Amino acid sequence: MKLKNTKILFLTFCTVLAMVSCKDQAKLDADKKAAEDKIAMEEAQAEKTKEEAKKKEMMATSIAAVAGKNAELSTLVSAVKAAGLDKMLSEPGSYTVFAPTNNAFEKLPKNLSIAELAKPENKELLTNILKYHVVAGEITSDQLVKAINGAKGKYKFKTVSGKELEAGLKGDQIILKDEKGNKTQVVLGNVEASNGIVHVINDVLIAKK
Repeated sequence: MKLKNTKILFLTFCTVLAMVSCKDQAKLDADKKAAEDKIAMEEAQAEKTKEEAKKKEMMATSIAAVAGKNAELSTLVSAVKAAGLDKMLSEPGSYTVFAPTNNAFEKLPKNLSIAELAKPENKELLTNILKYHVVAGEITSDQLVKAINGAKGKYKFKTVSGKELEAGLKGDQIILKDEKGNKTQVVLGNVEASNGIVHVINDVLIAKK
C-alpha cells in the first residue's frame, strides 16, 4: 500500500513538473516572440524614418524646388501650382523640363496671359501648355546635340502632353520649335535636380490643338 502511494506521489510530481516545464517553455516562447516582434517593429520604424528623410531630401532638390529657387522662374512656379503639377515635379521620377522665364510668359498674347491661364476655367489649357514643356526621362544638352546631329539637324521628340517638339542647332545654341513653328532658345542648360533636369528657355512653347 505504501509502495502504491509512493508511485502515485511520484507520478503526480512528474505530472506537476511536466506542467510547470510546459508553462515555463510557453512563457519563454512568448517572451522570445515579443522580443522578436519588438525588434521587427523598431527596424520597420527605422526604415520608415530613413525613407521619409530620403524623400524629404529628394523633394528639397526636386525640379519644383530648384525652379522655386530661381527668381526668373517665379511665374512658371506659380503656373505649375495653379495647374496642380507641382506634386508630379516634386516626387520621385525622371523628367526633362524646358522652363520658360518670367519674360517668356510676358510675351504671350493677352488671351494666353498667365492671369487668364490661371483662372479655374482655363486649368486644362494651362496644364496642357505646361506638359508640352516636359519630357519623360532625362536629356542633357550633350545628348540633345547628339540626337540633333544624328537626325540631320532636326530632332523630333514627344512631350508628356503627347505633342511633339523639334530641336535644332544655330551655331552652338540649341533651338526648339513648337508645332506652330515658333522658336525658342535654350539660354541655360543642364540644371540638375533629384528627379530630372531643367533647361531654361526664353519663350513659351504652344502646341497645335
